[in-house]
Amino acid sequence: MNSIRVRLLLSLLAMLAAAALVMGWFTYRNVLAETETLFDYQLRQMALSLRDQGEIAPGQANALNDEQLDFVVQIWTVDGRSIYASREHSTLPERALLGLADINVQGKTWRTFGVATPTRVIQVAQPRQIRQRLAADAALRSVAPLLFIAPLLALVIWWLAALTLAPLRRVAADVRERDEHSLQALPGEGLPDEVAPLVQALNALLQRLGVSLNTQRAFVADAAHELRSPLTALKLQLQLLQRAPDEASRATAIDALGEGITRAARLVEQLLTLARSEPGAPVPAALPIDLSELVRQAVALTLPLANARGSTLALFADAPVRVNGDAAALTALVRNLADNAVRYSPPGAQVELRVSMDGSLPTLQVDDSGPGIPAEDHERVFDRFYRRANGDEPGSGLGLAIVRGVAEQHGARVALATSKLGGLQVTVRFASAS
Repeated sequence: MNSIRVRLLLSLLAMLAAAALVMGWFTYRNVLAETETLFDYQLRQMALSLRDQGEIAPGQANALNDEQLDFVVQIWTVDGRSIYASREHSTLPERALLGLADINVQGKTWRTFGVATPTRVIQVAQPRQIRQRLAADAALRSVAPLLFIAPLLALVIWWLAALTLAPLRRVAADVRERDEHSLQALPGEGLPDEVAPLVQALNALLQRLGVSLNTQRAFVADAAHELRSPLTALKLQLQLLQRAPDEASRATAIDALGEGITRAARLVEQLLTLARSEPGAPVPAALPIDLSELVRQAVALTLPLANARGSTLALFADAPVRVNGDAAALTALVRNLADNAVRYSPPGAQVELRVSMDGSLPTLQVDDSGPGIPAEDHERVFDRFYRRANGDEPGSGLGLAIVRGVAEQHGARVALATSKLGGLQVTVRFASAS
């Protein structure tokens, strides 16, 4: 039973039934007690009203001798002579018990009240069974209205539940009518306080989805644009290879084609890495990793490029520094930082990588002696496919975007500053150690 409406109705109806039963039981018991008190009061008043009554003539006594009368009145003189009896009853005692009493004679219970005066003794009796039947009838009549009110209340509860849940049904209908292209915010006017947070959360989710879809569309468009140039270059280089007139020209064309394929493969690799680091992409399980060893292995992959450019690549990572994360993603982060530092610095530049603990936070720092990046461009260079106009080195403009995406996946922050070597300093500070 997953319906809120059904559960709400069943709960309210169960509470209503329980309340009706409890009220009915208390009402029934109270009416019984009050009726018993009223009957005792009648016995007492009847007996007290006969204290000054004279002797009843036999004719009058016979007129009162009616079996349909519930009450039996008996009057004796102080010496025991009967001067009045409404009718003869063999089951009643011939002597009165003063005050209220229950008399059980031959399996039948009587409720009696006796009072004595200086000249007579008066007793009024009534069968207990009749009293109980009359009291029960009165109690049931007092409870009977609940039997009619309870169904009406149940209908009112059903209507109120439907009316209360109507805003939720409207929201559900609005969401159900939309398709994957309808991401505008849901209307939030006139919603109850309990439904408004849900609509606000849905609107925030729709807004994030819209941003994510726009980002993906922009990514696909930029990727298509970026891939068009290297693929066109590869096509031209292939045509040059096909038209090469001699072996030397053919070798030159093959080298150019190989370099073009390498650049295209690098671009595709970066695009795939960036897609895996996008918000919403599946995140691999975080495992304990020695950051120092990981940086050491990543730097080894960049070392051939540094040697080809005559650059010095130094690593300071003597002590193990452990973090939780995905080894492949963190390797891509380090490779992009090291590759950018070597590639965008002049030949013969100096590049240093340090892995250390900044207090309790694992930190990776990359310094180079290149031209650096102006402070006004520090935030812009993290945009995808952004390349500074004065950069002579060809590239895709994805390196720092990948660095930030991977860092955010691992709860780390990336900061840019001026290096002590004169170029750019990139600091990646992780939130906690393993």
